[in-house]
Amino acid sequence: MGLGRAGLAWAAALLLLLLLAALGAQAAAGDFDPYGVLGVGRSSSQADIKKAYKRLAREWHPDKNKDPGAEDKFIQISKAYEILSNEEKRANFDRYGDAGESQGYSQHQHRQFHHFHEGFYFDESFFHFPFNSERRDSSDEKYLLHFSHYVNEIVPDSFKKPYLIKITSDWCFSCIHIEPVWKEVAQELEALGVGIGVVHAGYERRLAHHLGAHSTPSLLGLVNGKITFFHNAVVRENLRQFVENLLPGNLVEKVTDKNYIRFLSNWKKENKPHVLLFDHMPVVPLLYKLAAFAYRDYLSFGYVYVGLRGTEELSRQYNINVYTPTMMIFKEHIDKPADVVQARDMKKQLIDDFLSQNKFLMVARLTSQRLFAELCPVKKSHRQRKHCVVLLTGEGDKFAEAYEAFLTFAVANTKDTLKFAHVYNDRQPEFADALLMDDEKYRGKSAVVILERRNSAGKVAYKTLEEAWRGSKEDNFILLDLLDQLRTDPGFLSSETVLVDLNDELAPMFLIRWLYSVLDYISDCWDSLFHTNWREMMPLLSLLFSALFILFGTVIVQAFSDSSETRDSPPSEKEETAAKTEKNDASFSKESSSRIPKKGFVEVTELTDINYNSNLVRLRPGHMNVVLILSNSTKTALLQKFALEVYTFTGSSSLHFSFLSLDKHREWLEYLLEFAQDAAPIPNQYDKHFLERDYTGYVLALNGHKKYFCLFKPHRSGDEGGTLALCEDYDSSLHTEARGKPSCSPGSRSLKNKLHKLSFWMERLLEGSLQRFYIPSWPALD
Repeated sequence: MGLGRAGLAWAAALLLLLLLAALGAQAAAGDFDPYGVLGVGRSSSQADIKKAYKRLAREWHPDKNKDPGAEDKFIQISKAYEILSNEEKRANFDRYGDAGESQGYSQHQHRQFHHFHEGFYFDESFFHFPFNSERRDSSDEKYLLHFSHYVNEIVPDSFKKPYLIKITSDWCFSCIHIEPVWKEVAQELEALGVGIGVVHAGYERRLAHHLGAHSTPSLLGLVNGKITFFHNAVVRENLRQFVENLLPGNLVEKVTDKNYIRFLSNWKKENKPHVLLFDHMPVVPLLYKLAAFAYRDYLSFGYVYVGLRGTEELSRQYNINVYTPTMMIFKEHIDKPADVVQARDMKKQLIDDFLSQNKFLMVARLTSQRLFAELCPVKKSHRQRKHCVVLLTGEGDKFAEAYEAFLTFAVANTKDTLKFAHVYNDRQPEFADALLMDDEKYRGKSAVVILERRNSAGKVAYKTLEEAWRGSKEDNFILLDLLDQLRTDPGFLSSETVLVDLNDELAPMFLIRWLYSVLDYISDCWDSLFHTNWREMMPLLSLLFSALFILFGTVIVQAFSDSSETRDSPPSEKEETAAKTEKNDASFSKESSSRIPKKGFVEVTELTDINYNSNLVRLRPGHMNVVLILSNSTKTALLQKFALEVYTFTGSSSLHFSFLSLDKHREWLEYLLEFAQDAAPIPNQYDKHFLERDYTGYVLALNGHKKYFCLFKPHRSGDEGGTLALCEDYDSSLHTEARGKPSCSPGSRSLKNKLHKLSFWMERLLEGSLQRFYIPSWPALD
């Protein structure tokens, strides 16, 4: 009894402690002011809030700031930005003093006490740890995936739409960092038709291991059951491009006046309707590509850029309004669309409804069992009867008249309960023989059969027209009369038979399927080679290198033992040394001559407000402007060294060379460097020396079309290894102490050394291996 009372007392004490902690957390949450944390006013715009968040996040990130309170401060900054960046949460805070996060408190509290009752287990979220997935972002809950759900539903569904999946966990600083971008992109892509998934590695370890994710956060794409990992910077443009790259490249064909007749005439060969989208966008919209991927088995897709020269005839032919997106479906007749939809804002639901209603031709050819099952489904009840009218005919001009008459009849008698189709007897002989019973009167002629599928085993009830189908008016009246009888008396389908599965006429040959499999395997191996988890590969690599060492060691030993008796006397040390010296001197002179640039002219123009748009903002795709930062006092020396370093790259027509005066445009440069991940601290009112920072010798490679830049930082004397990856490494020389002179000045090192190894950086720039810093838009150069 004593022990029992002591246990109850301990339980009551712990329960009271939990309640006090919860009340204290609620009180602390009530005092939380996100505006004060970010240092912005209540009327601040989203751009101001985002800028303040970026500045504070860089300053208080625990990996950069060693202050003991940096972690807590960073958590408050992230939470404040999460509230203010969401309009609904911000409105709730302005109105009620909180962001509406306490609504689920009772359920959460019940779950905590449930754990306590089962085994004195305390859920970490009770103490409001910010890294718990439930506390950090409740919007991920609807996307959470489990192993069985992934295998049974997500993988099959990936053959209709791509999936973007995030692997996350608790206690993950980087997960918090990418959260705002992930939320924005997930909402945008989901509206377009992309599947979104979230896997919590702590609770779904089996699924995370199955996906090959060994660190968090990880982002991957899933399409056609194949997994592809995302390896770039987590920004909106990169994620959209990643999802677009998951799709096959031949989904949508560009259509112009020259090829539209060929494109639309392929309906007979492909046995599909053809879809044309007319829009004024120069690139195919992602929404249209996703629709093409979902319906690729039923429809062929083309895109017409109405702003392109060479599409005028096409737009005039079909009376297109060039200012409004228009989608047309063409079936057997290419001179007139079978259906049209036009809307200023094409939504996914509108496109899905339009395409699902036009998946088949008016008289589709039965080329596979799958198509036959969709056109002529199994009868499920008397109220859901579906009847198929099938023309059994041959190929060639001899049967063209009978087919055209049957097509005309089908167009005039479209009903929900009737589907019209045709079959080539020579390609589906078993199907034709089962329905015609090898009757001589149909040999070499066309026949029409009305049938109803009774079950999935192939049993059908049918009736064949007594005479061969010629397409005459009399044949039309007879068929129309039989269809009227079918509507009142379905029992008149008196004949029954069992049909075997149809041959898949459009299936690729075995060699082509084998070739596709080989290409997929090579692609997987290539991706694994560059993005594999080397910890898992270590046992295999160790075994491989051991085998190679034993093999080559044995060969070398054998070679030395065999040649020991027959080899000639070795040359003397003097001769060997002289030969090596001569060889080294020759190679050194050759290398030196190749490295010294020839005397020539490098056109380097000054970047000013006059030529700013043409040299940067409106720069053609694929072109870059390499800009040297200099001042009036260092102009002559830096331009000479810059010309020597970049002369060997002047042969590239995609590179332009300019210089920027630091004395005139320091503010423009400071703004740009804010996006370079701590390349330059954001100046504030307490940093009185930020205007004295020396940026001379910096080189920016600016891509005006894609809105990103790469950064070369001046070489520091005595640091040979830190300049090769200057676009990624953190350079502490940019930081100025609050009380002191700038650490980087023209007098502290020679001007020539500032551009040391710029040529190596240029080589990496052309390889595309430098880190890219993206910006939302180019600032004005005032």
